[in-house]
Amino acid sequence: MTNELPLNKENILDAAEMVLRRYGPEKTSVVDVAKVLQVSHGTLYRHFASKASLREAVTERWLHRSIADPLEAIVLQSGGSSSERLRKWLEALISSKRTYAADDSEMFAMYAAVTLDAVEMIQLHVHRLILQIARIIDEGIQSGEFKPGQSEVIAKAIFIATSRFHHPAHAKEWVAEKTDEEFAAVWNLILSGIAASK
Repeated sequence: MTNELPLNKENILDAAEMVLRRYGPEKTSVVDVAKVLQVSHGTLYRHFASKASLREAVTERWLHRSIADPLEAIVLQSGGSSSERLRKWLEALISSKRTYAADDSEMFAMYAAVTLDAVEMIQLHVHRLILQIARIIDEGIQSGEFKPGQSEVIAKAIFIATSRFHHPAHAKEWVAEKTDEEFAAVWNLILSGIAASK
């Protein structure tokens, strides 16, 4: 069992993600990943201390690439109002979670499981998302579109208020007929709370 390619973290994560999609998070083992890479499973343990740490690393990379990075692009957009960009950001988060739950179910299942186990990594991910919201809020405050306030505190409140629409624990509720209508009601309430008086 030999592999001519140099083994690095990205190679391992690519193989692990492929295997996880094929077998699912519960059935995938370090041995399965090692077979794809044509190395011994002991070689993988030099890079990742356990199956749990490998799963966490795969999930962390997936969250960055699939969730946080596309949302960052919305934060960096110019033009339009801050409220339009904030709604677009929230809708993109909600839409991506729904899409992954339906179309990338193995990775979504692993992400849902890791949220229970890798608390610190998930907290860092959530903090990154809250900081993205805060930047949009801050721009709205600076332009006079939003009421003055602590942008990070406001951003965290918005993230929590909308969690039913994007937290994996609520995934089964996302297909309900009135979900979009309910999000619209929550959005209107958020907007009425942060919009500056005209």
